[in-house]
Amino acid sequence: MSPASTSTKVRAWTTLFAAVLLLVVGLFQFLQGLVAVVDGTDFFVATPRYLFRFDASTWGWIHIVLGIVAFVVGVLLLAGNTAGRFAAVVIAGFQAVVNFVWLPVYPIWGIIIIAIDVLIIWSVCTVRLDEV
Repeated sequence: MSPASTSTKVRAWTTLFAAVLLLVVGLFQFLQGLVAVVDGTDFFVATPRYLFRFDASTWGWIHIVLGIVAFVVGVLLLAGNTAGRFAAVVIAGFQAVVNFVWLPVYPIWGIIIIAIDVLIIWSVCTVRLDEV
């Protein structure tokens, strides 16, 4: 097996991994937002003095939009779009920040999505741009 074919397989695997994770995290974000919009009273922790306190509906719409964008970027990445690689890192980073701010409100989902976002960034950034 030549080094070029090994590099191609690694690139294909990491891109597919990132794309599937973006589709999954996009769905998670969308569902999390939907729960906040439909029934914003059932949260794990109540934070009356939290700096980034929005009503549940606002948080819900933020997560719904992020979920849709992440899903679209996942499809772009599956299609092999080079701009999709950059967009994947940007949206995963943005989702990680938003879910970090969301941690006091819903810590379990926040931690899960942050972990998936870190995996997305890792898998997209492990392949050098000159190999794409």
